[in-house]
Amino acid sequence: MVLSKTASESDVSIHSTFASRYVRTSLPRFRMSDNSIPKEAAYQIINDELMLDGNPRLNLASFVTTWMEPECDKLMMAAVNKNYVDMDEYPVTTELQNRCVNMIAHLFNAPLGESEAAVGVGTVGSSEAIMLAGLAFKRKWQNKRKEQGLPYDKPNIVTGANVQVCWEKFARYFEVELKEVKLREGYYVMDPHKAVEMVDENTICVAAILGSTLNGEFEDVKLLNELLTRKNAETGWDTPIHVDAASGGFIAPFLYPDLEWDFRLPLVKSINVSGHKYGLVYAGIGWCIWRTKDDLPEELIFHINYLGADQPTFTLNFSKGSSQVIAQYYQLIRLGFEGYKNIMENCQENAMVLKEGLEKTGRFNIVSKDNGVPLVAFSLKDNSRHDEFEVSEFLRRFGWIVPAYTMPPDAQNITVLRVVIREDFSRTLAERLVLDIQKVLHELDAMPSKKDMDIQKTKSVAAAWKRFVEDKRKTNGIC
Repeated sequence: MVLSKTASESDVSIHSTFASRYVRTSLPRFRMSDNSIPKEAAYQIINDELMLDGNPRLNLASFVTTWMEPECDKLMMAAVNKNYVDMDEYPVTTELQNRCVNMIAHLFNAPLGESEAAVGVGTVGSSEAIMLAGLAFKRKWQNKRKEQGLPYDKPNIVTGANVQVCWEKFARYFEVELKEVKLREGYYVMDPHKAVEMVDENTICVAAILGSTLNGEFEDVKLLNELLTRKNAETGWDTPIHVDAASGGFIAPFLYPDLEWDFRLPLVKSINVSGHKYGLVYAGIGWCIWRTKDDLPEELIFHINYLGADQPTFTLNFSKGSSQVIAQYYQLIRLGFEGYKNIMENCQENAMVLKEGLEKTGRFNIVSKDNGVPLVAFSLKDNSRHDEFEVSEFLRRFGWIVPAYTMPPDAQNITVLRVVIREDFSRTLAERLVLDIQKVLHELDAMPSKKDMDIQKTKSVAAAWKRFVEDKRKTNGIC
């Protein structure tokens, strides 16, 4: 005898075929719902909502990698349930991290023997790496001041006003004064001369940027090293340098191998780099590398054994996934020096295609430099009628996410648009973007300027008020 399904069973089988058939009321946003829903419905609801996000491939604001090979995607998914911090349980993952640290340290010309292990750590991103490097500088400076019987309560860092916000976070969170060298029109990176002038006995380090977020430019670390060496000799201080190579660390070794910015310079004691930018890994991986063991105070390293073995750790967080570490190792061995060099050269060539296309319009000034991160930063030659923010807004209608922003002090009167060229931004897309920018300019040219629209709004409001007053005069007071 075959039993028929109950009504409720039948309803579930029908309703769960698509989420909209199952969920007929708004989803809760502040509290969990009382009842469960089928997995198919939950998937479809979330998938539908995510469709309204921007396309990562067209997000030209981001330096972060948005495409990896399917083979690497498989490795990442296979490791998604591994907690990286459990080194005793996942010793191979720990070994892969150590290999990455050594490869990157050699890429940055760390003074290591043939079989000497490098000093470094994988982090969630460059923000955590910068926090760790800053803490190491602060602790070394404090220890030395204590030994000398000098005050150690007012540490500072000297850097440019073009630094990423993570430096401001470090300064605020760990009570370090951030002394910023102001920018100026036409010069959008830290001036080494002004930076060294600001150094005093409380300076724990000078932070140089290899690849400014604003225009991709590399700061002159070699000149900074020379000037600071001279000042240290005159004062008896030993102020070091940290290089924030979040964007440029995986670019300079391949495009500009003769550029001296890394551990070839004696005062460079630590370097951070983002594996999830031009290291070509999805978001969630950074690296901090120290010159030698002496540059990382031992008291900052914790030793734990409750996971099964003695495990040294120097991180701000504890648990994190293993996927990004494995992905970084995949990229390093899959691509090798040759592969990274080819990709960076291709990015640089596509940046030139975009730059030349923008220059041909005759409407833009190029703010970025050719020898830096492969990006194009540009501003309107004439923004009296329409500005860069309007160009950015109109480009979104074509799917492009191109940020517009004002420069930091003292160049805040300059507004810039920026396009970051990543591996998945092809020459075809570069040419398409130029065409779409031309369409936007044509549309804006046909529209009244913001100033004219504001005047028109003012006139309309005044006319409406005048009509209202005249109508009030005509009324006999009976409504």
